[in-house]
Amino acid sequence: MSQLKDQINRTIHLKKTPKRIISLVPSQTELLCDLGLESSIVGVTKFCVHPNQIRSNVTVVGGTKQIHLEKVKSLKPDIILCNKEENTKEIVEACESICSVHVSDIFTLLDSLKLIKQYGIIFNKEKAAELICKSIEIENAKFKNFIKNKERLKVIYFIWKKPLMVAGRDTFINHLLGLNNFDNIYQKEHRYPIVTSIEEKEVDLVLLSSEPFPFNAKHQKEFKKFYPNAKIVLVDGEMFSWFGSRLTKAFQYFKQLRLNL
Repeated sequence: MSQLKDQINRTIHLKKTPKRIISLVPSQTELLCDLGLESSIVGVTKFCVHPNQIRSNVTVVGGTKQIHLEKVKSLKPDIILCNKEENTKEIVEACESICSVHVSDIFTLLDSLKLIKQYGIIFNKEKAAELICKSIEIENAKFKNFIKNKERLKVIYFIWKKPLMVAGRDTFINHLLGLNNFDNIYQKEHRYPIVTSIEEKEVDLVLLSSEPFPFNAKHQKEFKKFYPNAKIVLVDGEMFSWFGSRLTKAFQYFKQLRLNL
């Protein structure tokens, strides 16, 4: 292995298979473990909650927006895994002074599959990566068959409370909403717009995500006042935003979600 390009077209030079990995992205940490690389992970963020033992077994180096750079250096990583949306440009640049840095950039299911396969190449886990991709593709195909004749619904997907923020276009969430036959009311707005008024006409469904803000039953009641004709549903944010091996479970979750509406 000599060099490859990551998902923001940066060239990464690797002399050998990385053995000491720091992951600054929760969904990528889970993916690494499902690829059989848990023993190679030396650092994660405080938000890396899957598998649930990971933060007890390795060093926590901070969050996704702020890291303890000296702690990262002390772990002597061979590679640091980042994501364009979840980590800042400053973090990526600081990490580049330590070792090779791979940056993912995910908008679609195809982007996710490409990332998984690239990790397979980088970490010499190509067979494991292919199995995960195959599982995702099978689940996606079954879900497509299930959803194809289901009614399209107008939806809003809330991710934050103060200020109120929703998922817009150019997001992985918006892509997955589309796969669910959901028409995102805010898909013309860029990324994660702030909503100044939560009164919207002709909304069939309001989805309140479990992350990054943990919406709960109390918020369901609050939103019902503003959307009396819509169903207000709490949803698992990991299923709509995690882009690694979590996708092997996501489509069954989406099917059950639709059946419960």
